[in-house]
Amino acid sequence: MKLKTLIVLVALLAVLSGVAFWLTRPAPGPAPDPRVGQPLAEAAVITQAAQLRLTGDGHAVVLTRQPDGTWRDPGYYGMTVDFSKLSSFMGDLAAAKIQRLVTVNPERIARLEFTGTKIELLGGDGHALWGVELGKTAEAGGRFVRFGGESKAYLASLGSTIDTDPKAWADAALLTFKPEDIARIEIPFDPGAPVVLTRAKPADAWTADHLPAGQKLSADKVSSLLNALGGLRFTDTSDRNDPQVAAAQAHRRSVAVTTFAGQTYQVALGRRPEEKKAAPRNDAKPAAAGPNAPGATPAPEPEAVPAGPVYVFITSSEAKAPINALMAQRAFQVDDYLFTSLPQKPDDLAEPAVAAPAPAPAAP
Repeated sequence: MKLKTLIVLVALLAVLSGVAFWLTRPAPGPAPDPRVGQPLAEAAVITQAAQLRLTGDGHAVVLTRQPDGTWRDPGYYGMTVDFSKLSSFMGDLAAAKIQRLVTVNPERIARLEFTGTKIELLGGDGHALWGVELGKTAEAGGRFVRFGGESKAYLASLGSTIDTDPKAWADAALLTFKPEDIARIEIPFDPGAPVVLTRAKPADAWTADHLPAGQKLSADKVSSLLNALGGLRFTDTSDRNDPQVAAAQAHRRSVAVTTFAGQTYQVALGRRPEEKKAAPRNDAKPAAAGPNAPGATPAPEPEAVPAGPVYVFITSSEAKAPINALMAQRAFQVDDYLFTSLPQKPDDLAEPAVAAPAPAPAAP
């Protein structure tokens, strides 16, 4: 074979190989989704948001940012939002990222339980700046999400719980002072004079008047009282005209604490006491026969009506203190132990004084 013919055949084979490769080449893979690896919500959008709306289980809660930077809960009497809870939620939202595109198959998306649970960030005009719908939690962690009803489902590194109960977002703290802030405590007792505890500096020991003879002030009991009052949180609220509130006001005990800065808080706790009511009588014998007549049905035991819920009533000596406005808005229930643990008599603040050792007998 001539050299020229061989060269032509080799060139022809190269062309045919190129054509065969072109015809049988694999289809290009899908382009990577631009959302993967990106934040679930941009930090700028979170910062600009004037409202946070959470929807789920047929309920919704909307929290609104105030001009001073605080947040309010319009769904629960406009109360201040719990800052730590909101900060934790927003922090989780800011840290969450889109980990991967899960599916674009409608049948698979339907199995990811997108049932209307949503997080939305709104502007001051109420229009959505950003929003995402949440599906179920993935077995390995994270949450399935989709945007605007798209036919795409992603996995995001989000673990926050979507709480749509407005009361759960309200700041339950009523008093937040520290024991070292307090310079004076006054506790009235009935009957008897109030016990007044004072100290000049936070490091000083408390001194008290009107303690029983042979008793001294218990530092542990005073500390326990201040810790309980300084961390007062409500568990529920009621209308101020509720009969239970009026009954609590009629059966309350109070404590007044004054800070080193000169602010005094009057703290009163009360509840309707337990009642005994006569049970309905069903006596087969005529009334004239008397309850002790032969065959008479024994008188039923009185029925006990449990004590009512405990309410706290707080007044600050500073007229513009937020607690005064809060108390004018609702009546606040607190845990029962705060009422039952209040000292009921001066002895409850004291402990036995250690007697001085007897002097040694004189030497003969």
